[in-house]
Amino acid sequence: MTAGSPVSPIPVGPAGLNARARRFVEVAGIRVPGQDIRRHREAWIGHGVPAPEVDRVTAFQDRWGGLALPPAPFYEGGPHILDANCPEWMPGQGWSFEAGDCRVSMAYRFMIGPDGAFGIDAYRWTPLHADTDGWVESLALADHARRWARTVTRIKGKAVEALDLGGFEPVHEVRGVTDNWWRGEDSLIAVYRGEAVGLDAPQCLEAHIYSGLDGWGLHGG
Repeated sequence: MTAGSPVSPIPVGPAGLNARARRFVEVAGIRVPGQDIRRHREAWIGHGVPAPEVDRVTAFQDRWGGLALPPAPFYEGGPHILDANCPEWMPGQGWSFEAGDCRVSMAYRFMIGPDGAFGIDAYRWTPLHADTDGWVESLALADHARRWARTVTRIKGKAVEALDLGGFEPVHEVRGVTDNWWRGEDSLIAVYRGEAVGLDAPQCLEAHIYSGLDGWGLHGG
C-alpha cells in the first residue's frame, strides 16, 4: 500500500461469509484500489490464457481485489493485500493465479489453484482451504479466538501429531483442506500443516490451542 493511495476504511463483507467473518472484514479490513483485470483480458487471451481462466481471475478480483486484512497468525501473516495476477500453467495441476503479494520474503507464493482452493506454491502446490472464503473465515476465527481465550498455547512438530482431538469437531466454515480448525467443549484448536507439507518440513507443523472459551467465544458469529 503506497502513501497517498485512496482507501475505503469500511469494506463490505462479501455475501456468503458468516456474520463473524463479515464483521471482521468490515471492522478490521481496508480496501485499496486493486488491479483492473478486465483491461488485460485480450492481451492474456492472446498469450494463450483460456478465456474461462481470465473470467475466474476477474471474479476473484471483483470479490476480493484490494482487500487488506490483519496479519494471519501463521504463514508470516499471509498476503499483504488480496490481489490477483495473470493466470499461469502449473505442470501436473492446471491453471492457477497469485492471490496477493507476501508481506515478507518467503519461500512460497499464495495462490488460487485450478479448483479455486487457496493455498501455497512451494516445492509443491499445497491447498490450505477449499476457497478464499475459507481463508478469510479462518482469519476471522483466529482474531475472535484470541480475543476470547483465557490462554493461547502454541505447539510444534511431533507434539501436534500427539494432539488428542477426540471429542472435538471440525469447524466447517473454514473449509479446511491441509489446514483445519477444531472445536471442543471450551476450546478451539487451529492446526497449520501447510508449510510442513508444501516445504516437506515436518518441523514447521504448528497448532494453536485457544482454551477457556465460553459459548460466545466458541460460536460467536
